[in-house]
Amino acid sequence: MRSDEIKKGYDRAPHRSLLRATGIKEEDFDKPFIGVANSFIEIIPGHFYLNKVAEIIKEEIRAQGCIPFEFNTIGVDDGIAMGHDGMLYSLPSREIIANSVETVMNAHKLDAMIAIPNCDKIVPGMIMGALRVNVPTVFVSGGPMSAGELGDGTPIDLATVFEGVGAFEAGEITQEQLLEMECNACPSGGSCSGMFTANSMNTLMEAMGIALPGNGTILALTKEREELFRKAARRVCELAKMEQAEQERFRFRNILNDHAVHNAFVIDMAMGGSSNTVLHMLAIADEAGVDFDIADINAISKNVSHIAKISPSLTTVHMEDINRAGGVSAVMKEINKRQALLEDNLTVTGETLLERIADAQILDPEIIHPIENPYSKVGGLAILFGNLAEQGAVIKTAGIVGERRFTGRAVCFNSQDEAIAGITGGKVKAGDVVVLRYEGPRGGPGMQEMLSPTSLIMGMGLGESVALITDGRFSGATRGLSIGHVSPEAAEGGLIALVEDGDEILIDVDQYILELNVPEEEIARRRAAFTPIKKPLQSRWLRQYRALVTNASRGAVLEAE
Repeated sequence: MRSDEIKKGYDRAPHRSLLRATGIKEEDFDKPFIGVANSFIEIIPGHFYLNKVAEIIKEEIRAQGCIPFEFNTIGVDDGIAMGHDGMLYSLPSREIIANSVETVMNAHKLDAMIAIPNCDKIVPGMIMGALRVNVPTVFVSGGPMSAGELGDGTPIDLATVFEGVGAFEAGEITQEQLLEMECNACPSGGSCSGMFTANSMNTLMEAMGIALPGNGTILALTKEREELFRKAARRVCELAKMEQAEQERFRFRNILNDHAVHNAFVIDMAMGGSSNTVLHMLAIADEAGVDFDIADINAISKNVSHIAKISPSLTTVHMEDINRAGGVSAVMKEINKRQALLEDNLTVTGETLLERIADAQILDPEIIHPIENPYSKVGGLAILFGNLAEQGAVIKTAGIVGERRFTGRAVCFNSQDEAIAGITGGKVKAGDVVVLRYEGPRGGPGMQEMLSPTSLIMGMGLGESVALITDGRFSGATRGLSIGHVSPEAAEGGLIALVEDGDEILIDVDQYILELNVPEEEIARRRAAFTPIKKPLQSRWLRQYRALVTNASRGAVLEAE
């Protein structure tokens, strides 16, 4: 066992002495040591109950003859951090989480790991850390919350409240109606109920084979979810007890490989996941040593039908509905009628992906559409290229309202705060393209989510007549003609920095084009006079992050050399 390095031999007497202080008995030194990587934090709705989840998991691990050691990572709630400078810390927190998992697991030579994430950057951060450690690992998330409901029975969620702010600004709803949304949108613990970033990543873990079936859709705080926790705990102990040769097959990098990355993007396309998944899956691929280019996403998309539409793309459908309709396994089986999946890949439960989904079926064709009746014959995400995005930009095509080809006049803002003030102040009109820059990984720094400006545009009734492009990113709750992750970003001299008010911008989603229609000689003139804005920063951590971070086309990973 890997843990023998800290517990076997006369020279490890001091190590054993310290372990005994934690309650370890003589007979425990021959048992596998399991890291329980928890993300319990009281301010995040998807995490405040994870301390109780860890107790369930540790109880099951002990019952299986293994020794659990719980440790914690940090977490940032993007919804609470959004709209102010707290969001600068959200994406950087992914690196802290990955570093913390690597640090604890490798410093103490634990044999295997069970990871308990749920929301936002915590899922990809833990995955990245697990890839570095490369021991048998099972992921089991805290689960999605149920949808909220207005008094008239209309289903709502967090996106409803964000768009409600825009509707209130436009005078379309009263303060009392906004309060009703606020009080009912998030009725319980769990990751926000739509196909936002957290639930997108939690479903992709099923496609990657690193979590058990149901991980993305079984509701939080239910008996069904508790049984999933216990199954995951039993499985990690089975892996930890395997003979060395068999255990080798289940090292984390042997499961999360190039096929797993491909399959994650397939299901992302089929279910119209958050555009943030592109950022995180590129970082995960980089950590896994998988050669995956952002342009490969369009090739996958062309072979994947979009068959499950979930809030915010379809406001009446939430994760509980997908679970009732057959879950992620049903989506995978149906989409594979186009042979989109690389189905021979091993999963953490021991079967191949094809074997895992063999008995799955669609139980409600109104929720998960048959492949003969898709929402779209191509996937729910696309990567646009052009002089404005030489290294790519991301759009959640599943969330588009209005036309997929748009030509408009640029209205430029150099920060999210400027954009919010400009939109609420009436500076943005029908036919405009909002250009929101210096919010990329380096320029922000930290690549703030732009749910506030996009929700204002939707809430003010401009969703079909205004587009937005940014080197920042979006919440999974964003919808509309919203294009993010523009690379190169403004802070590194990308063309988005040189756009001026009134410039014509062409967006053609079906042709994957994002183009600034300005003559080359004019662009050259602007570039000769260009100096990038560098925002003042008090934070030492954010200054470190800005110095090391790459752009979104590389997943915003940190590069130290």
